[in-house]
Amino acid sequence: MMKAKITPSLWFDDNAEEAMNYYVSVFPNSEITRIERYPDEKLDEHFVGQAGKIINGEFILNGEKFICLDGGPLFKFNEAISFTVTCKDQAEIDSYWAKLSHVPEAEQCGWCKDKFGLSWQIIPENLGELLAQSDKAIQILMQQKKIIIKEFENQ
Repeated sequence: MMKAKITPSLWFDDNAEEAMNYYVSVFPNSEITRIERYPDEKLDEHFVGQAGKIINGEFILNGEKFICLDGGPLFKFNEAISFTVTCKDQAEIDSYWAKLSHVPEAEQCGWCKDKFGLSWQIIPENLGELLAQSDKAIQILMQQKKIIIKEFENQ
């Protein structure tokens, strides 16, 4: 049986290098592993104006491989795709939220959007247990922006 590796690929609007540097500063056990720049723009019409930008970047976030490129403004991130960060406690939730949430109007139920437009779900590792406590738990979650574990414990 074949074992395929699935790697998220992120399209940035000419700020892939800034994004990689930012993300590796947010997550532990992270590093940029490779950067390839666009070749001479005379080689293909798609390379015009891309000199010096990233055609293929590779980075590791807390042990998980990602790839990216500077593709320009044609495609944008939206909430149909997000990355989930499972946190051990409120302090970890607070830390990631402070680093990743940059669009207050996009916050709901532990979801936030970073300065590059990428959506994140910052959740406690025991969210399923918290929600299973009672019907009121889901109502609490729906009223939260950043998840506050203590609010579930005080229901």
